[in-house]
Amino acid sequence: MLPAQLKPGHFAGYPEKARQVAVNNLELLRRLPLSYVPLLLREVIAYDWKFPAERQELDAQFVYLGALPQESLGRAMASFEAITLSPNLERFDWIKGPGVFSEQLSAHLWATHQINSFRRAAIEFMNAFHAAAPQSPPPMPRLTIVAIGQGVVENSYPLFRKLRRHGLYCAQVDSTDGWRTLLDRVTARAVAHPVPFAHWYIDGGSPQIISSANLTPLSYGALAPVRAAVVAKMRGMRKSGRGTEELRTALSQMRPEEAGLTGETDDDHVLNHFKMSVVAESSGAQFFSTTFVQWAAREVLRRAQPLTLLARFAPRQTERSMNELLAGTQKAPVLDPEGSLIDADMAAYYTWLNQQRLSGASQSSFLVWFEDHKEALVVSPSLPPGGESNTRVKISELLDWARWPDSVRAAHH
Repeated sequence: MLPAQLKPGHFAGYPEKARQVAVNNLELLRRLPLSYVPLLLREVIAYDWKFPAERQELDAQFVYLGALPQESLGRAMASFEAITLSPNLERFDWIKGPGVFSEQLSAHLWATHQINSFRRAAIEFMNAFHAAAPQSPPPMPRLTIVAIGQGVVENSYPLFRKLRRHGLYCAQVDSTDGWRTLLDRVTARAVAHPVPFAHWYIDGGSPQIISSANLTPLSYGALAPVRAAVVAKMRGMRKSGRGTEELRTALSQMRPEEAGLTGETDDDHVLNHFKMSVVAESSGAQFFSTTFVQWAAREVLRRAQPLTLLARFAPRQTERSMNELLAGTQKAPVLDPEGSLIDADMAAYYTWLNQQRLSGASQSSFLVWFEDHKEALVVSPSLPPGGESNTRVKISELLDWARWPDSVRAAHH
């Protein structure tokens, strides 16, 4: 079926909000090429489970495309229109299964050497969209905090090597009550600006008790039943001889209810779908807590675009092959704090990079702390990039430096 043949009834199986978005934009969808419409519907069909920031961006895309005159729309879609599709793709039920269509389209593009052309088309379109509809600055400067090295007694590994040229390295941190100070400050930000999914706390172990309903918690320990359900699915498909592509598709289609996740409110359902995607669609988050925290932080920043993020890495189990992990033969995992510190150090750098991709990046702050030790690094506006401080400083002062950069100068005079 071609997009021009779309009717409201075709979206009867979509969730409520997604169905309304599709029907409201039906005339526009009919005018778009077949190589593009299913990719847009892949986002639409998940509308009910998206974070507010994701919904706003998708709504803005529809507004942008809908406002283009027909000639301008044709030019915007010309590169997508030039993509040649196979008869199988043209016959595929892309309305009910836009995600599966997208996977098959990707394979087709690689096989027919059209992948570069498609990527260029996507980049050009998104650049034009963002130029026409730039993101608004956040209502308050973003703050991301990463705590690494939990459980490490002594360390000889040089930390923050990739971040040092971007911020201020502090070598004499007083870590007394450091973790509680971080948690209290993050909680205070959530109370001061109570917006759903704007403030997050991710933990690679078991989460600390938090006092604010506006701070969204996510932890490796609390998601143990979800991880177990995903691993059981992986084992079952592996035993039945299913391939990697089939496994990835099956995991991406797992419902929260299959893993025991339930909820009553719309926010509960959004969060449950996110939890499911973090565990099911990542590589290794089912078994390694450091991978879980890194992937969850990446997805939170990419999708929820939070104002505040606190990510705490905990020791992961020792490295083992995927076959061993899927077999589940090891009864008591052996933890590797030192190896986890190295993992988390690199993950902190990636987390900073992901924060930099958000609006207001030039005014955002980032703090990484070697938990219960003397080392930390702060990246913030006006702080000297590549600087080093040997002044004794408390965690609360580091947070003040992140919020009020000029205070660091007074500390050194």
